[in-house]
Amino acid sequence: MERLDYTRNYMEDILRKSQEDLLSANTKIKESMANVEYLDSSDSFINILTNSRFFELARTQKESLEAVRQKPYFARIHFQRPEEAEEFLYIGKTSLIHSETFEPIIVDWRSPVANVYYDGRLGDVTYCVRDEVYSGHLYSKRQYKIEDGTLLSFQDIDLTTNDELLQEALSGKADVRLTEIVATIQAEQNEIIRAHLRQPILVQGAAGSGKTTIALHRISYFLYTMGEHFNPQQLMILAPNKLFIEYIGEVLPELGVDRICQTTYAEYVQNATGIKLKLQDPNELLEQIIEDNAPLPTFNIPKVKGSMEYKTILDRYIKLHERNLASLFDEDVFIEKYRIMRGSHLKKLFLEEFAYMPIEKRLERIKKVVQTEVKRKSKAVLDSLNARYDEMIGKALNGFRDPEKRKRNVTRFIDERDERIPKIKAEIKSTVANYMRRFEKVKIKTMYRNLLTDRVLLRELAPEWSFEEQEKFIRTHAREKWALEDLAAIYYLHAQIKGVKDEWKMKVVFIDEVQDYSLFQLAALKTGLETDMFTMVGDLAQGIHSYRSLTEWDSVLKLFPRANYFTLQKSYRTTIEIMEVANKVLAKMDENLPLVEPVVRHGNPPTFVQNDEFNPSKIREIYEAIRKNGHRSIALICKTSDEAAYFAETLIEENLDVELLTETSELGQSKLLVLPSHLAKGLEFDAVIVAAFSFPYNDTPIDRKLLYVALTRAMHELYLVGPSEETFLLV
Repeated sequence: MERLDYTRNYMEDILRKSQEDLLSANTKIKESMANVEYLDSSDSFINILTNSRFFELARTQKESLEAVRQKPYFARIHFQRPEEAEEFLYIGKTSLIHSETFEPIIVDWRSPVANVYYDGRLGDVTYCVRDEVYSGHLYSKRQYKIEDGTLLSFQDIDLTTNDELLQEALSGKADVRLTEIVATIQAEQNEIIRAHLRQPILVQGAAGSGKTTIALHRISYFLYTMGEHFNPQQLMILAPNKLFIEYIGEVLPELGVDRICQTTYAEYVQNATGIKLKLQDPNELLEQIIEDNAPLPTFNIPKVKGSMEYKTILDRYIKLHERNLASLFDEDVFIEKYRIMRGSHLKKLFLEEFAYMPIEKRLERIKKVVQTEVKRKSKAVLDSLNARYDEMIGKALNGFRDPEKRKRNVTRFIDERDERIPKIKAEIKSTVANYMRRFEKVKIKTMYRNLLTDRVLLRELAPEWSFEEQEKFIRTHAREKWALEDLAAIYYLHAQIKGVKDEWKMKVVFIDEVQDYSLFQLAALKTGLETDMFTMVGDLAQGIHSYRSLTEWDSVLKLFPRANYFTLQKSYRTTIEIMEVANKVLAKMDENLPLVEPVVRHGNPPTFVQNDEFNPSKIREIYEAIRKNGHRSIALICKTSDEAAYFAETLIEENLDVELLTETSELGQSKLLVLPSHLAKGLEFDAVIVAAFSFPYNDTPIDRKLLYVALTRAMHELYLVGPSEETFLLV
């Protein structure tokens, strides 16, 4: 308790000092602004910039300390480096160094030495700092439970795998938003968070393994480690939908991360290309497949558009466009009759020297090259012409004895010069524009639409497709409609032809639910961003969009050959009893994934409630029983959006407090949340009621995954309501 009092008192002193620094810096900024007109402007602006920087540092320190003042640390290690004194290091969510003694009062959980707490067994340990290995001896690890500035309990541990703090966290209530886990990060999770930051990683994580939370903590660790050399605005999280962004909304600020781009793939592509499209609801096709319960066609267009074969077709299209432009360099650049540059040289620049650039960026560079040459050589042309005319006029003056002939010739040469030189000067001004005018810029949307609708073009670009497949492709696009899978092609064309603007050229990308991406989506992003620094987390068992997306990881690892691959098989979300039911469904899947290992936490077995039709009174009864058990976050999950809407409407008529969740909903936990299983992915609840009547879960690849998603959302209680257990593939 003495240590906690000492830490909190020192923090209060620092906070008071930070407040004084803020006021002082603010006053100096105002004074500098007021003196801009009277002082030397450069000195004044230097004062403003210096004090602004000081203000920002003081503000950042104040905000970070205020965020942890009630819970400054959560762990302690008793540690000794070789030939140094033993020390007790207290680990928290920020660092705090004593300003006079330089004693580390709090060590940031992201610092290298804190890794000893997460990974180290008692005894001799090692840790890395900037690729150098350091050693030491770990005598003890202690965990603290601190709430509202009061020490409630502490315990000494060896491993963090089954410790009391973790068990307490797992047995707690689900929040409607994701929370940070810095106090309970496990060894296998810590390995991924701290994996090499300059290499891509791919994580296959079981439901409830914490893969989303790990990805967010890796962002925090990345910015902590690389922050001095990296702009957070160049880091992007790609989330599956707006609901998911709302769900993770509070984690990053808690981890000290802000100003990063959080968006969806569809939103990012439209912003980066400037092409606004009215997209079909990406779940429409999913629900149609679910309702039809029919096998997918061999030539499945959404799958085709997500394939690397489709990328090959687009590459041919880009090459065709490039050849057409290259043919326009057959003409040389002239000023009047004087050749300024050979078209063959410009063609070589276009096809070879500048080939690393997007096509229209090459043309912009070539335009500058032509401008430079025109500027350089036009002076020589004019000087040469003026010299020739001077010579001709001189010869006329001296070469004719007859005054009339002399006058006529001199006048003719002067008139010719005075008419020709201004024309050439005027031509010089328009030479570059006239030459480059032939290279028209394309509209990407129109260009791509031509591929979708032009039979002759398609036959040239996709000769491997049969006539029937080409015709099906053309017929499908007779009416202009845009689907999610078209965005990869549009982004790829835009990147290769126009290039991605700097403001949208992210350097590091974090993708959640990556199994719902196609290989071409990932390839297009990698090409457009010109980086492979991707952190990708997903679960093939939850790949409910497998009709258009990934079904294995090997192709992703080929696309990212530098990637480190990790698997997470432990589930920290559900009880053993719930996971036993979910594992039965997992065992039926085609992907042959290993069964999930639940962390040792028991609860009530899932309850099957037999009802031949949807009975709102029975749902109310179950809901009220769950509430009596103290659970707050409760969801009713069904198979389709139509079914969810019907259930919600029926329950509202029974005066039950219900909220129908959509992709744009704001999460709340005071109501019974009703949602289709495809929206439940990534979320978790204290208790889940899975209901299926008009749309039972069939033994098909997509239905198995939808059911698995629904079952694995529950932390503590699970109810299955339907006509029979066969409805839930449990027989």
